[in-house]
Amino acid sequence: MSVVAGELPARVLVLGLGYSGRHIATLLQSQGVACSGTVRDLETAPEDGLIRHRWVAGALEDGASVGTALGRAEPGATLLEAIRCAEAVVCTVPPDDAGDPALRLLAAELRGSPALRWVGYLSSTAVYADRDGGWIDEASVADAVDDTARRRLLAEAQWRALARDKGIASAVFRLPGIYGPGRNALVQLAGGRARQVVRPGLVFNRLHVEDLATAVVAGMRVSAPEAMYLLADDEPAPPQEVLAYAAGLCGLPVPEAQAWDAPEVSPALRRFYAGSKRIDSSAARETLGWAPRFKTYREGLQDALRSGRSTDDRR
Repeated sequence: MSVVAGELPARVLVLGLGYSGRHIATLLQSQGVACSGTVRDLETAPEDGLIRHRWVAGALEDGASVGTALGRAEPGATLLEAIRCAEAVVCTVPPDDAGDPALRLLAAELRGSPALRWVGYLSSTAVYADRDGGWIDEASVADAVDDTARRRLLAEAQWRALARDKGIASAVFRLPGIYGPGRNALVQLAGGRARQVVRPGLVFNRLHVEDLATAVVAGMRVSAPEAMYLLADDEPAPPQEVLAYAAGLCGLPVPEAQAWDAPEVSPALRRFYAGSKRIDSSAARETLGWAPRFKTYREGLQDALRSGRSTDDRR
């Protein structure tokens, strides 16, 4: 049964204004929500009208990861004020071995926030082991046992526990590969970074970053305890098919094919190609009243090319 949408929160804090976080924050602002977010470095942030808070009081050490720095720092004053006023918090920060470093830094302030009524966490479908092309949905067991899955599941549990302790709503969004303006196969081809790694039978879904943003905003309207959503486009496809389509759009050659288990393929890339699964997002669509605007990679790549948004964006 579809859920009737409620009001959007008046103030939202996005922990991690990276690629996905910026799109979520921008969409919220366009709908009249006062939204701000955290960044590592205020000086290098783009001028896009978003209000940004430094993660910690003082600058991070050169070369220090956000996760490392957050483990031994004090949150900045403007960030503390944003937490006190935020009715919803979305976390996009990657986990580490101990779970979510952002939550470790801010747990006490989040628990004490008088306004907070919803928290959301962006997770990954990497928590599911290889299905040899089979389907997964919200009832599927999160059975992957590698470090990536373990970290994600730990961070999910930590956010759920915070919400449970406060008696507020929470949502975990398990996501496939995210692409969109500045991050797509067109950019990889143009920059000479595209690789055609082939694993026979491999398929997986994708999700355009703008569709991710609309789903997260829809999730804020649904006040549900421990909600979990699988989000995906309509067409799980082999990566070499996506690359070939992008090459046809921009008139560039497709790189020579490499076997996924070839010696020159890095272990990290090999792990990425080890999971073949199809995502059934029908339950999330019904609950959220949501459907992707970019139904397949074709629409997403066509939009990037047509709008001139195929330049690199690695922030």
